[in-house]
Amino acid sequence: MKKNLTKQSGFTLIELVIVIIVLGILAATAAPKFIDLQSDAKKSALNGLKAAFEGGATLTYSKAAIAGKEKVGDTTVSINGVDVGIAYGYPKANETELKKAVDLSTGDWAFGTASGSPASIEIYAVDTPSASVATCSVKYTQAAASNARPTIAATSTGC
Repeated sequence: MKKNLTKQSGFTLIELVIVIIVLGILAATAAPKFIDLQSDAKKSALNGLKAAFEGGATLTYSKAAIAGKEKVGDTTVSINGVDVGIAYGYPKANETELKKAVDLSTGDWAFGTASGSPASIEIYAVDTPSASVATCSVKYTQAAASNARPTIAATSTGC
């Protein structure tokens, strides 16, 4: 009587194929969730930038009110030893004055050209394609009168 001492064990080909199919289905359902992270990150960064402008505008207005300049259409106010150009107490809508009021990393954000009446400017991420600037940016419109606040709006539909 001979006994087979070497008993083979392992997975059959069918079992391996089923495991590969299940892993493929899981990957197909989970991958889109992770692929869209860059768009979500840009949207979050824009919302953070909008909040920074709102905070900077409020702090600038506070300094202007303390100095008695909140009703003046074109003047400056000193913030931490730096003169910031203001219109009715809030920062003017140009790159230089906004960078003074809000500490921005110069390599991360690009500024459009101030235009219109009242002046407005769009700020967008440096890597934003030019065709997407209007739909993936923060628009800052300076205050038009002494009883008005600047308008700060984030548009993130094209990010």
